[in-house]
Amino acid sequence: MDALHNQSLEQIDRDTVIHPFTPLKSFAAGDTPDPRIIDSGKGIRTKTTKGEEVIDAFAGLYCVNIGYGRTEVAEAVYEQMKKLAYVHSYAMQSHEPGILLSKKILEWAPDHMRRVFFGLSGSDANETQLKIVWYYNNVLGRPEKKKIIARKRGYHGCSVMSGGLTGLPFYHTAFDIPRGPILHTTNPHHYWEAEPGMSEVEFSAKCADDLEQMILAEGPETVGAFIAEPMLGTGGLIPAPEGYWEAMQPVLDKYDILLIADEVVTGFGRMGTPFGSDYYGMKPDLMTCAKGLTSAYLPLSASIVGERVWDVLQKGEDEFGLFSHGYTYSSHTACAAAGLANLKVIEDENLMDNVNEVGGYFQERMRQTFDGSPFVGEVRGVNLLAAIEFVADPDKKTRFDANLKVGAQLSAACLAEGVVCRAMPHGDILGFAPPLVTTRDDVDEIVERVARGVGKVTATL
Repeated sequence: MDALHNQSLEQIDRDTVIHPFTPLKSFAAGDTPDPRIIDSGKGIRTKTTKGEEVIDAFAGLYCVNIGYGRTEVAEAVYEQMKKLAYVHSYAMQSHEPGILLSKKILEWAPDHMRRVFFGLSGSDANETQLKIVWYYNNVLGRPEKKKIIARKRGYHGCSVMSGGLTGLPFYHTAFDIPRGPILHTTNPHHYWEAEPGMSEVEFSAKCADDLEQMILAEGPETVGAFIAEPMLGTGGLIPAPEGYWEAMQPVLDKYDILLIADEVVTGFGRMGTPFGSDYYGMKPDLMTCAKGLTSAYLPLSASIVGERVWDVLQKGEDEFGLFSHGYTYSSHTACAAAGLANLKVIEDENLMDNVNEVGGYFQERMRQTFDGSPFVGEVRGVNLLAAIEFVADPDKKTRFDANLKVGAQLSAACLAEGVVCRAMPHGDILGFAPPLVTTRDDVDEIVERVARGVGKVTATL
């Protein structure tokens, strides 16, 4: 231990921590930049141990929705932990924060949603959704109806089955992710996937037809559910093309396939509506949420179960007995207190109204500044979710050589200008998801700093 005390935090980090999505050998050997050690945060800004302050235009990982430093949440958690830090929720045991948060979530959710099951991450919530789909079809006497269709470029987690749902192949590399019961249909990105001259509505019809042809090829009696984000998040921050959900829903209805709406990114006001499902008029049977539920002040996720599924789950008791699923930390007491305090902030401060007003301005400024710029193929987004996709030749839609790592260069250049945005996978894409408390002045500062960073990189290309 004495040796550790004589080392810097950066070196201790290299010597002790396995970081997600990090080159392990290079980092451990010191061949990468030092880790950025964040020491404090307030509003939409964070500060490192070296005193460097930056605007976090990605809200952590689209999750610090109410901004940093909200004492309301900290105090609610502190008071709850003083009273009762933890009690499990197995076998009909419960606690007030978990009960009240379940009620509050259902008030936010569409009218046909009936029950809430708590976990700790979006990944485990999607694992729960798969088990519910399989249980549901077993109760109905349909043991073959178990396949799950996801989408290419969709993101649903990186645990075992949720990682299989994720349609980004590098999440599968060398991990032996079981993909047998999981299929991936068309990525709904009009810019890259539509045929020349095809309108968004026509492309949406093609996506629906692709889905139907996959269902027919597999056999409708074998397909249990379709899982999708209302708009793609980690796959590139891709809004649904015009008419997409209106085209997809009838296919699911026709073959009696459940719709799981993955709302981990889009839930709790991020798109200016309670959920992304509301924004697009979707009709989910199951909903997955996490990040915005507590604004990441503590880990918590929820699998929300609609009436159609809930009615069947209850019938399973007669044949299978107990609903044998749960985690030690399901409905964790302090996490539930954080969720209640977080949703109160969103409601009391009318942050959804702010998302619609400031988000519209953000989209306008992004398009004014970057549309038509050199190497910019597309500027896209909805309210406080946005992306700029860079290509070598916008006219020919030619990608950059992946070895150039243009996206990573752009992200680093923006960080040097004092703003955090994310280099998204599978393309040279800068992603943005600033906190819901972002102001118009913040937007101006974000766009101006990003423009400087982008200009420095594109000048070298």
